[in-house]
Amino acid sequence: MSASSTALLLSGGVDSSVALHLLVEKGIRPDLFYIRIGADEEGFEGCSWEDDEVIVRWLARKYGLRLELVSLHQEYWDYVVRYMIDTVRGGRTPHPDMLCNRVIKFGYFNEYWGKDYDHIATGHYADKVIEGGLHYLATAADKAKDQTDFLAQITYPQLQKALFPLGRLPKSEVREIAEREGLVTAHRRDSQGICFLGKVNYNDFLKKYLGTRPGDIIELETGKKLGTHEGFWFHTIGQRKGLGLSGGPWFVVKKETDTNTLFVSQGYDPEEQYGDIVEMSEMNFITRSPFPEGATELKVTFKVRHTPEFGSGTLVRKSDGSCTLYAEELIQGIAPGQFCSLYDEESRICYGSGVISGGGRQA
Repeated sequence: MSASSTALLLSGGVDSSVALHLLVEKGIRPDLFYIRIGADEEGFEGCSWEDDEVIVRWLARKYGLRLELVSLHQEYWDYVVRYMIDTVRGGRTPHPDMLCNRVIKFGYFNEYWGKDYDHIATGHYADKVIEGGLHYLATAADKAKDQTDFLAQITYPQLQKALFPLGRLPKSEVREIAEREGLVTAHRRDSQGICFLGKVNYNDFLKKYLGTRPGDIIELETGKKLGTHEGFWFHTIGQRKGLGLSGGPWFVVKKETDTNTLFVSQGYDPEEQYGDIVEMSEMNFITRSPFPEGATELKVTFKVRHTPEFGSGTLVRKSDGSCTLYAEELIQGIAPGQFCSLYDEESRICYGSGVISGGGRQA
């Protein structure tokens, strides 16, 4: 591997800085890149990258490596933030980090700056295995930190170039390495995802772009009006906090976008928030279709949100290419618009993901 065959995306956090140290320790001297996203003129006020830039410059000096600060402001706005706003406006729940990895980190970055590199390395907690000459996205050793569910929309060419130095390390060891090597990121807090969510109130952001529209909060079982909300786009299926209702807890179990109505159920574990059928469209199988030739059913494990736990179920492929997942146990808060990430039965290989279009209960 030549000295310049690897590009490393630095974020200013502990994970990517330890990924850098591990590469250098193996004799790989990557070129470093910091991606700026979130332009103030597009409504990202408070999304400051100054602290990150100080850190990535420090890391470049420490290891004597070339650093380039690159901008993907417009692409991030056009493809990630617009997707988020449009998804919320349609009454669904977005997953912007999933799109950011596919479109920004492994997409436009590769197109503009990374195409001449053999590998693009990141600080994700994920792994990769090669079997039969094919690359497969694999789960990290630290299941509590595993981020394959954030990567389950990437393409096969993107996976081929991806490098995940942290894939076989627990988070505790990553912190220990940072401390031992005197990295300035050793005690820095973990990233909270897309830039402005860590800096700007999420509801304030939605209010700026979608406004407010008062609507009713209705108890699903009785039809009784319990209160009002400022717009269905501020709420998601399975939400408990932020409803402003007394006598709770209350969970959002249904949204009616045409009437701007929220339906809620009371209790710590209301039955109405659970389902065991997940309908999926827009399937993305990263390496290849996991279904054996001629088969339409497959035993899988899965995640419908970022969590250390995997569910188990049967994936059924339909003639139009969409899929239905029949879970073995009930799932809380199946939210249309989110992604269902799919894995083999051992929860080792990530097959890819599908966009959740709906949910239900088996008879």
